[in-house]
Amino acid sequence: MLLTLTLVQFTHIVDYMIIMPLGAQLMGIFHITPGQFSLLVSAYATAAFVASFIAALFVDRFDRKHVLSVAYLGCTLGTIACALAPSFPLLLIARAMAGAFGGLIGAVVLAIIGDAIPFERRARATGMVMMAFSGASVIGVPLGLYLAAQFSWRMPFFAVSIIAILLQIAIWQWVPNMRRHISAQITRPSPAATLHRLFSDRNQVRALLFTIILMLGHFTIIPFIAPYMQLNVGFSNFDLTYIYLIGGSLTVICLPLFGYLADRYGNVPIFTTASLLAVISIWTITHLPPVPMWLALIATSSYFVVGSGRNVPATTLVTAVVRSEHRGSFMSMRTSFNQLGLALASLTAGALVSEAPNGMLAHYEYAGFVAIAMSIMAIFVARRLKVVD
Repeated sequence: MLLTLTLVQFTHIVDYMIIMPLGAQLMGIFHITPGQFSLLVSAYATAAFVASFIAALFVDRFDRKHVLSVAYLGCTLGTIACALAPSFPLLLIARAMAGAFGGLIGAVVLAIIGDAIPFERRARATGMVMMAFSGASVIGVPLGLYLAAQFSWRMPFFAVSIIAILLQIAIWQWVPNMRRHISAQITRPSPAATLHRLFSDRNQVRALLFTIILMLGHFTIIPFIAPYMQLNVGFSNFDLTYIYLIGGSLTVICLPLFGYLADRYGNVPIFTTASLLAVISIWTITHLPPVPMWLALIATSSYFVVGSGRNVPATTLVTAVVRSEHRGSFMSMRTSFNQLGLALASLTAGALVSEAPNGMLAHYEYAGFVAIAMSIMAIFVARRLKVVD
C-alpha cells in the first residue's frame, strides 16, 4: 500500500515540479515575463486550494480509495491537457485543471496513512511516502528535463500521463477499501456543520495557520531557483539536472532518517532544528553570485535536505490534531490551505522578482527574506499544536 501511495505521489509531484525547471524555456517560447510565469505555478495551487476546500465538506462521506482514484484520474487528464496546450492561456487553464484534482491527492494519501498507521510509527510511514519528492527530484525531473531537451517541453507531461494511467491499476489492486471513518460517524454532518466543527477547534485552526506559514517559508524561493541558477549563477539547461539529481539523492537517504529522529526525539525538536538550518540555506541560495557549480550545488542540496526534512515532522504533527472520523475532511482542508500557501508564495515571488536589463533576475533576495521570516514564525506556531490522536 505504501509503495503504491509513494508512486502516486511521485507522478503527482513530478507533474507539479516539472514546470519550474522549464521556466526559462517557457518564458522564451511563450514570450512571457517572470510574473506571468509565476501564474503558471500559482494557477495549479490556486485551483487545488478551491477544490480541496470544497472537498473537505464532503470527503469523509466516501471510501478513501474511491476518492483517491477519481482525483488521480482527473489530475491525469489535466496533465494530458498540459501536454497538448498550444498557447500560454490554454496552458494556464490546463495547469488549473490538473491542480484542481491534484490538490486532493495529497490529502487523501495522508488521510489513508493516518487511518492505517498508528501514531507511534506514522512519522516513518510519512517519511517513506514523502520520499516521492526525492524520487521526483532524482529520477522524475532530470528525466523530464532530458525528454524536454531531446524532444519538446511537452514530452515530460506525456510521459507522466502514461505512467499515471498504469498506476490506476495499482490503486485498485493494492490500496484497500477504507470505510471505517464512515461507520464511526453516527450521522453525517452537513457542510456547514463540518466547517463549524473545524474552525471552532483552535488546535485545528492553528494547524491550518501553521500550514500556510510553512509553505510561505518553504516555497517562496522555489519557483525561481532554476531560472536564477541559469540566468544569474551561470548554469546551462543540462546543469539544472544536477540540482535535482544530487539534492534528491541526498533526501532519499535523509528523509527516513528525519522520520526516525522525529519518532524518537519528538516532532517539534526535529522540526525546529531543520527549520533553523533551512534559514541558512535560504539566505545562501538567494544571495549567490556567479560561483563554481559545485559550490552552488552545496547550497541547493542543503536546502533540499533540510527543507524536505522539516516537512516530515510537520506533516506528522498536523495529521495528529484531529481524530480518525474527521481526518479526511480536515486533511482536505489542510491541503486546501497548503495550496493556498503555495499560491501566495508563488505570487509573492512573482511580485518581488523581476528581470534586470542585462537579462538576469533581480531582487531574488527579497523572496529569501520573506521565506526566512515565515520559517522562523513556523517554529513558534508548531510548538502550540496539540496531539489528540
